[in-house]
Amino acid sequence: MIVGIDEVGRGCWAGPLVAAAVALGEPIEGLRDSKKLSSKRRNVLAAQIHATSLGVGIGWVTPEEVDTLGLTKAVQLAMLRAMKLVDCDYDEIIIDGNMNFFQNVTGLKTSNIQTLVRADDLIPAVSAASIVAKVARDTRMTELAVEYPGYGFESHVGYGTAVHAAALKKLGVCDIHRKSYKPIMKLLA
Repeated sequence: MIVGIDEVGRGCWAGPLVAAAVALGEPIEGLRDSKKLSSKRRNVLAAQIHATSLGVGIGWVTPEEVDTLGLTKAVQLAMLRAMKLVDCDYDEIIIDGNMNFFQNVTGLKTSNIQTLVRADDLIPAVSAASIVAKVARDTRMTELAVEYPGYGFESHVGYGTAVHAAALKKLGVCDIHRKSYKPIMKLLA
């Protein structure tokens, strides 16, 4: 049994960093890197993943935690939080990318941890994690767009777009911005 792990929101200027860990229960058609799927297709697949998987965990890290811990430790924390919610047995963990965030981590059910660049497009469990993390984060950013109107969070979901930069110049930095990121730091200086 493989648990796939991926994160989303690493480069965002605002909002949480999110990681998902998924142990698939049965094959699901159409799994691939979440960035290569339409929003509608991601939502359909995410519901199917939640309904049929043996284990799904979502780990959230706040903008404040990203600022305090730094990006690498924040990604590790998000992944650990996601793994703690996977309560099925598993034999292997595959993390998208080339960094093993679980080196010297205790409490996992296996020491067989692999990293693989583009695993989110190659390994179904990692693709599922990519989709679950993206849908969870996008949903949260749409909710935050209501709390923080005018920033366009519902469309750019916190990434550094021209629309986001223009909103920052007009409205200033809000509570969910990552104050340790250079574009935000410049506005606070």
